[in-house]
Amino acid sequence: PVCRYVSKTATSIHLDFDYDGPSMKTPVPGPRSQDLLKQLGDIQNVGAINFFCNYEESRGNYLVDVDNNRMLDLYTQISSIPIGYSHPALLKLMSNPSNMCSFFGSGEFNWLGKDNFISVDEKKSKAVLAVAPSGMTRVQTMACGSCSNENAYKAMFIWYRNKERGDKTPSNEDISTCMINKAPGCPDLSILSFMGGFHGRTLGCLATTHSKTIHKLDIPSFDWPIAPFPRLQYPLEEFTRENAKEEARCLEEAEDLIVKWRQKGKPVAGIVIEPIQAEGGDNHASPKFFRSLRNIARKHGCAFHVDEVQTGGGSTGKFWAHEHWGMDDPADIVSFSKKLLTGGYYHKDELQADKPYRIFNTWMGDPSKNLFLLEVLNVIRRENLLEEVTHSGKALLTGLYELQAQYPGILSRARGQGTFCAIDVCDDATRNSILLKARDKGVLLGGCGDCSIRFRPALIFKEYHAHLFLNIFSDVLAQFK
Repeated sequence: PVCRYVSKTATSIHLDFDYDGPSMKTPVPGPRSQDLLKQLGDIQNVGAINFFCNYEESRGNYLVDVDNNRMLDLYTQISSIPIGYSHPALLKLMSNPSNMCSFFGSGEFNWLGKDNFISVDEKKSKAVLAVAPSGMTRVQTMACGSCSNENAYKAMFIWYRNKERGDKTPSNEDISTCMINKAPGCPDLSILSFMGGFHGRTLGCLATTHSKTIHKLDIPSFDWPIAPFPRLQYPLEEFTRENAKEEARCLEEAEDLIVKWRQKGKPVAGIVIEPIQAEGGDNHASPKFFRSLRNIARKHGCAFHVDEVQTGGGSTGKFWAHEHWGMDDPADIVSFSKKLLTGGYYHKDELQADKPYRIFNTWMGDPSKNLFLLEVLNVIRRENLLEEVTHSGKALLTGLYELQAQYPGILSRARGQGTFCAIDVCDDATRNSILLKARDKGVLLGGCGDCSIRFRPALIFKEYHAHLFLNIFSDVLAQFK
């Protein structure tokens, strides 16, 4: 019973579309989910499916499954639900007949442009440009995070080769050799990435993804450099000297790799990095680290690509996690997806592809998702959700600190920015058991890295929800004493 009081009760802030708490009817997956898993398993791989959802009944911070289990969702489809389930503003948007053409008329976008891609409220600017990162003047929409990064890499390679040529056009040799996958038409360029990073599962992205073996096993890859990402000690403020030394080591090795790959004849055209390594274990680095890395990119003529697929959209307390670095010119390219509902990348003018069809695919984003995004941005501003994230994130992280002090043999290294938080568990098996027991008590969490639990609630997650979760989580942990 004493575990119930690990966290105080916060005042419940009423949301018209939110439930008052979890409600569990069956273990998860329940009978209906198991039946559907069997049916779907006859035609495709269902190993990654945990249960089937009832989105009609899901509201606010709560996801309901087909067995009528109602769960407080702190994972949100890997950070992809920006303002909760069934938000009234989005339901109203869907009910507007004038928006219907965005859904049934959304074919290939880059060949036949759509006038409703232009912001509904501001005809002069596209919806996604309303939240453009500092120094970014252009945006290229895509369908998902992987294709966003894949095409951002292509943009960096095109920019680098055009910079090398100067005013010259591609030679006849460039044109002929590219068709048979040979240099100089297919140059030996590379992208520097970091151990623990995750940038997607397509072939180019996989060459820069270093989080789990299951992603990479049996897939051919490129000879591209991989730098160490700082392995910091937490809380950060208590280990400033040790962490500064670790970051200096990683920066030195990153710069050495750029030099070595140039000497190998495979110059680094770009550097890609996450502001917080998410899939790889919620690994943080200081603003100084990123500012120094940005300077290294400038020094060696490399494009600097910040992957904000998981961190973008407000969960760190700022719309972009790289805003915490305090830079006017943080990047040359910033990729996004998940909470922004569509995919794509922002970029400077000079990284615009020089010819049509060089950056191109079937969908090139989705005008209907831009309508959703514009309304999400309106809700974020109207409801001051970035401030809410800061408050609820502080409550969540404070509670995690208290729990790791209470269970030092189980939990360690609590860390976070806003509600983008994580904590380590003593081993992988215990971590996975905690996730399942929490789910059966009505809380959805996700794992990352070797033994971490990550927290990715929606932006409407309040301090009340943080305390509600912490008490349930404490009850789960009590089973492991």
